[in-house]
Amino acid sequence: MDSKTARRAAEIELSALDQRLRHVTGVAELAASVPIELSTEERDVLVSAAWLHDVGYGPRLVVTGFHPLDGARWLAAQGEQRLARLVAYHTGATHEARRRGLMDELAEFEREASLVADLLTWCDLHTGPTGERVEPRDRLAEVVRRYGPEHVVSRSIRSAEPELLATCDRASGALVR
Repeated sequence: MDSKTARRAAEIELSALDQRLRHVTGVAELAASVPIELSTEERDVLVSAAWLHDVGYGPRLVVTGFHPLDGARWLAAQGEQRLARLVAYHTGATHEARRRGLMDELAEFEREASLVADLLTWCDLHTGPTGERVEPRDRLAEVVRRYGPEHVVSRSIRSAEPELLATCDRASGALVR
């Protein structure tokens, strides 16, 4: 799925979730412009994954209530295996899957260890809930405030924080200065 098709899919599936769509749009815009040398094909994969990373929040796609898994399953059903893998594991998803008892289900997808995977998390954590640019630590704190300290998402984000910040540092190190 190319980035234009991914954008249309995100706009359709997230049309009822205005703020979520603004966040996704901001992530995709950052992915398209991040100063890094990528092949045209890899850039398009990154931008497509950025458009689709939260597609599992779409009301038609919610099955488990865990958006990385719901989005990945939908993408896999479309024949988009690589995008499914990227979406399944974006932004520390394993931490939340473990707390939700969904590790076996998440294991349906192989985790991709790549610059594109790191950049997807980097873009997600540099984009606030309405598409604005933020620092990763501020983004993580905002998520905890929004969900409340005891919510599974907040507990997962807090446990994932060292890994997420290391991913952002790794991706930042690859940026063209």
